[in-house]
Amino acid sequence: MRKMYKMAFGTLVVGSSILVGTLWNFQVSGASTTPGTADDPVVTKSYVDQQIQKALNGGGGTTTPTNPTTPTNPTTPTQPSQGSDEVKNVALKPGKILIADAGAEFIVRSGNAVIYTEDSNGVADLTDGKDLLNGQAAPKNHLLSFPREGRGIQVKEGQKNGLIVMVRGGYTIK
Repeated sequence: MRKMYKMAFGTLVVGSSILVGTLWNFQVSGASTTPGTADDPVVTKSYVDQQIQKALNGGGGTTTPTNPTTPTNPTTPTQPSQGSDEVKNVALKPGKILIADAGAEFIVRSGNAVIYTEDSNGVADLTDGKDLLNGQAAPKNHLLSFPREGRGIQVKEGQKNGLIVMVRGGYTIK
C-alpha cells in the first residue's frame, strides 16, 4: 500500500512539473527583438551585394590604398617590420642561410632544411615540443620558433633544389 502512495505522489510531481512547464510562457533576456525591427533588421541579398560592390570599388571604407614609395629589388633580402604578423613565402637557394630575427617563426614547406645556429642553443620546434640543435634536420610543416637573432635554417648539404619557407617576422638572407 505504501508503494502505491509513493508511486502516485511521484506521478503527481512529474505530471504537475510538465503541466507547469508547458503553461509557463517566459522569454529569455536578449531574445526580445523580433526580426525585421530596427534592433534586428532583415537584410536582403541585393543589399549585401550592393554593399560588397561599394567596398570593392573603394566606397566602402575610409582608408585609401597606398603604394610603397620605394621600389623593391628582388636581389635584396626582404625584411618585414618588427612585430609584423604578415606571412611571406621565401625561396632559399642552396648555399644561402635564412637568419631569423628574434621572435620570428618559420615553416619549411618544401625541400630539406637543417638548423643553423651560431651558438650551442637550438631552435624550438613547437609542433613536436623539442629543441633542434645546429645541423639537425628541420622537419617539413612544423612551426619553428626563433627566440633570438643569429639562428636560422639552411638548405641541406648536397641538395640541388632550394627551400620554400613560410616566414612570419623579420629575417635576413646571407
